[in-house]
Amino acid sequence: MKNSKKILMIVQYPENVSPGQRFRFELYKELLKKKGFGVTTESFLDQKGYEIIHKYGFFLTKFTAILRGFSKRFLLIFRIKKYSFIFLQREVTPIGPPLFEWIIIKLFKKKVIYDFDDAIWIRIVSKQNSLATIVKNSGKVKKICEWSYKVSCGNEYLCNYARQYNSNVVYNPTCVDTERKHNVLTNHDVDRITVGWTGSFSTMVYLDIVQAALRMLQEKYDFDIKIISNQPPTLDLQNVKYIEWSEENEVTELATAQIGLMPLTYNEWDEGKCGFKLIQYFALGIPAVASPVGVNKIIIEEGINGYMANSDMEWYNAIEKLILDASLRKRMGMAGRNKIIDHYSLQSNTDNFIDLFS
Repeated sequence: MKNSKKILMIVQYPENVSPGQRFRFELYKELLKKKGFGVTTESFLDQKGYEIIHKYGFFLTKFTAILRGFSKRFLLIFRIKKYSFIFLQREVTPIGPPLFEWIIIKLFKKKVIYDFDDAIWIRIVSKQNSLATIVKNSGKVKKICEWSYKVSCGNEYLCNYARQYNSNVVYNPTCVDTERKHNVLTNHDVDRITVGWTGSFSTMVYLDIVQAALRMLQEKYDFDIKIISNQPPTLDLQNVKYIEWSEENEVTELATAQIGLMPLTYNEWDEGKCGFKLIQYFALGIPAVASPVGVNKIIIEEGINGYMANSDMEWYNAIEKLILDASLRKRMGMAGRNKIIDHYSLQSNTDNFIDLFS
C-alpha cells in the first residue's frame, strides 16, 4: 500500500467509547478502508485511564494514566513518517503547549486534518480535574488551526472561528448511521409517555433548566422521565428512570422515549455545541424541545420537528403539547428523522468526509 493511502487518527480516547469520536469519524473507518485507505488509530488514554479520568479523586491513577499517554505520544513520533494524512481530533495531548503538533506539521511536514466539535479555545474548569485545567493550554487551538492542512468543524460557529486562522475549513457535522444503527422508530401509540434525555454526567447540570417545568407537568400528568447516562442523576422529580449508558443499549433505550429534551445555557461554550442530542432524537422519530442556543436553532424547525423554549412556561407549554397529541408527535418525529437523513446522516456526509483526505 502506498504512503498516500495511509491515515493516522490521533484521538483522546480508546475506540468505541466516546460519542464525539464514534459519530464524528469512527463510523467512517470501514468506508475509508473500502476506498483503499489504511486507517490506524492512536489514543492518548488507554482503557484504564479512560474509565477513571472523569471521576472525582483517583489523583495518582490519573497522573500515571497521563504519563502513559505522554509516553505513547513520544513513541508515536518515530512512526509518523509512515503516514501522509494525520486526522487530529482536538489535540495530541490534553495539557501543555502544541509541541507534538509542531513536530508533526513543521518538522515532518505532514498534512494534518484538525477536527473539533466544541468551542475548545475556551478554558472550561472541570470539577473532576481542576488541577489539570490549570495547565490545559486552550490558546493552542488557534496555532493548530493555523498550521493545519485542513480544519474540520462540527458547525458553522466553530467554522467561523477556524476561518480566522485557516482558509481551508470544512463544515463536517456529527452524523449517525440511519440505515444500520439509528434505524428504529419510537412508538407514539402508548398509554404512558416517556420524556427522555441522554448525555454524559458532566452535562446533566443542564437538566436544572427544565426541572421546574417538568415538576409542574407532573402535578397534572402521569409520565416517566428516562435519563440515559454514565452516572445516576440527582433530580427532584417523580418517576425518574435511570439507564446506564452502553453502546449496546443507546438506541434501544432511547427509542422508548416519545419526547426528547435538550436544554442549554447562553454562553460561548454552548454556542459551540453540535446538537448531537437532537440528532439522536430525530433519527429515532422523537420530536424534541430545546433551548434556542447555537445549532439547536438550525436543527429544530419550530412547530415542524420540535419546539424551542426559553422560560419555564415555554418549556411547560411545549412539552404539554407533545404529551397530549400523539399525531403531532408522529408528524414532528418523522419530519425530524427526514432532516437527519438529509443533513446529519452517515449516508449524506460520506463524500464530504472522505474528501478531507484529498
